[in-house]
This record gives sequence, C-alpha cells and structure tokens, in this order.
Amino acid sequence: MAVKIRLRRMGAKKAPFYRLVVADSRYPRDGRFIEEIGYYDPTKSPAVVKIDGEKVKKWIANGAQPTDTVKILFKNNNVL
Repeated sequence: MAVKIRLRRMGAKKAPFYRLVVADSRYPRDGRFIEEIGYYDPTKSPAVVKIDGEKVKKWIANGAQPTDTVKILFKNNNVL
C-alpha cells in the first residue's frame, strides 16, 4: 500500500479550501482517506496553513510520501 500525504479539495466553486490528508495513492483525490493532519486556505491574504507536526513526523517515519505541493507547505511552515 503506497501511502501519500496530499491535499483534498473542499469548498465551493472558485473558492478552494484544502485539507491535508494521509491517503492510499490508489484512492481518488477527494475520496477515502486514512487521517486528516491539517488544512490550507489559499483564499485568505496571507494564506492560512495549520499543520499537526507530530502527526506528519509519525506518518513520514512510517513511510508516507508527501506530494510536491505538500512538501513546499511543510518547508514554508518549518514542519520538516
């Protein structure tokens, strides 16, 4: 099972809101997930990001791979 840390799109049309989730890579983007570890709201100025660092470290230690966009969010918020 390939586990990814990725964004799950929420919110209305043209008003995106994302949740950072841990999910099996075979599931669809907005489909089933294992655990929610934070959120990202790009519509605010500046963008609002809340990430649970402990959960992120636990999942990465267990082999979860963050996507490119999620890696950038982690680096900007000093999670990794």
